[in-house]
Amino acid sequence: MIKIRSLKKKRRIQLIAFAFIGLIGATALVGYALRDGINFFRAPSQVMSDPPQEGEVFRLGGLVETGSLVRGQGTEASFRVTDGVAVVEVIFDGILPDLFAEGQGMIATGVYVNKVFQASQILAKHDENYMPKELVDSLKETGVYKTPNAALPLN
Repeated sequence: MIKIRSLKKKRRIQLIAFAFIGLIGATALVGYALRDGINFFRAPSQVMSDPPQEGEVFRLGGLVETGSLVRGQGTEASFRVTDGVAVVEVIFDGILPDLFAEGQGMIATGVYVNKVFQASQILAKHDENYMPKELVDSLKETGVYKTPNAALPLN
């Protein structure tokens, strides 16, 4: 009788240990699979005060500065993004979204090389009411964004 209880207790402990090891393994596999999909958001003032590491992929968000959009040959475009405090030069080679315009909010994914952000993807929003929370928070910190319906002053 005592051996059976001891055996049941031993099996239960082994089962719990295997389940715990399996959970750790599954968590590690999910983290490994998502490592390329995690991009951190930065505002232009954060990029200028603390430049990212070379080759680091991140998201840059802010307002497209009025008068800064220059379309190059083919699908290349360059423009400046601001949060009211700092300005970052952006280069993008691709088709800009239909809603992309000067004075509007945007988020770009890419890398920062030689003080120029090289965007690989651009998301544009037509109204500041639909901006991502991180971008609105960043613009509020710099004093550019006051209320959802207020006009956003640019340089």
